[in-house]
Amino acid sequence: MKNKSKTTIKDIANVLNITPSAVSRALHNHPRISDKTKAAVKKVARELDYQPNHLASALRSGKSKLVGIIVAKTNSYFFSSVVENIEYELNKKGYNLIITQSNESFDKECRNIDALLQTQVDGIIASLANETVTFDHYNKIKEKGIPLVLFDRGENDIGVDYIGIDDYQSSNIVVSHLVEQGCKRIAHIAGYSHTRIYKNRIRGYRDALKKHELPEDEALLLESSLTIEDGREKMEQLLKLPELPDAVYAAGDYAALGALQVLQEHNIKVPEQIALVGFSNEPFTSLVSPSISSIYQHNKEIGRLVAKQFLLRVNDKNYKPVLHKTILEPELIIRDSSRRKHN
Repeated sequence: MKNKSKTTIKDIANVLNITPSAVSRALHNHPRISDKTKAAVKKVARELDYQPNHLASALRSGKSKLVGIIVAKTNSYFFSSVVENIEYELNKKGYNLIITQSNESFDKECRNIDALLQTQVDGIIASLANETVTFDHYNKIKEKGIPLVLFDRGENDIGVDYIGIDDYQSSNIVVSHLVEQGCKRIAHIAGYSHTRIYKNRIRGYRDALKKHELPEDEALLLESSLTIEDGREKMEQLLKLPELPDAVYAAGDYAALGALQVLQEHNIKVPEQIALVGFSNEPFTSLVSPSISSIYQHNKEIGRLVAKQFLLRVNDKNYKPVLHKTILEPELIIRDSSRRKHN
C-alpha cells in the first residue's frame, strides 16, 4: 500500500478497525496489547510507510533524544573529528545529532540556536563563531534549563561546562621549538584577539618571546581569519618587511598552507630560510611538501569528554557540581617545515 499524504496513527487504526490509542500502545510495545495486534499494527505501519512524529513524542515525554551541535565549519578536520566522536558516544545512549555550522557568523549562530530550541533538542554542544563577542543567545539556552557544553572556544565566556586544550601553552611549545631550531625572529599569523583561544595564543606567543629574550616587533604579529587567502596575504606582508622573519607560526593550518604557497612562489627555502608551524594538525599537513609541523588538539579525546559531560548533565537533573572545565595538554607534531638541518 502507498499513501501520497503523510500516514498517521489514525490511518493505521482505520485499516485495522481499532482505536488510535491501541495503535499507539502497540507501536510502543505496551504490555496490555497482544502480540498478534502488535504484529498487525507494525505490518500495516510498514506498508503505509508510517513515520513517527518525534517532535510530538518529545512534547509528550519531555525528551526528544536529539542533541544540537554548532560548529564553525563542517569541512574542518578538527570539528568533524570532534563531532564524529561525540556522535559515536551519544549514539550508544540512543541520542541522534542535529549538526549545524555558523561559518564563523554571529547572526547564523543565533539562528542556529533558535532553530535547535524550536526542534526541542535535549541539549546543545557548541564551539563559538569567530564573530561572537556577546552571549545573550547562549544565555537563552541556560535560562531554559537546557544543558549546554562548549568545546574549543568559550571557556571563560558563558559560565558553562567546557573542554579544550591549553592555547597559551601551545604557543609556548611552538616558540620554544623554533628557538631550538635556531630561529630568532618569529612572526605570528594570529586569529582575531577578541576570540578567547586566539587571545590566549597571542598572549602565549608574546610571553614566550620574552622568556627567550627575543624581540617583540608588532610588525611580526598579524591578526586574520586564518583562511588560506589570509595566510597568503599575511605572508606577502611579512616578506615586504625590511628585516624578514626566520620563522612563521600560524594559528591555523590553512593559514600555514597559504603562507607555504607564497614562500615557495618566492623561492624561499622552508625551513632553511623561514621555518613554518601551523595549528590543528589537519590531514593535509602531512601530505604537502615540505610537510607542515602543527599543534595536535586531541580531537578524539575532546569529543569523548564532551559527550561524557553532556550525558552527566542531561541524565541527572541533580548533577550540579561546580562547572566542569577540562583543559588538555597540546602536542606539537614536528615535521619538515620546521625541522632545520644542522651540520
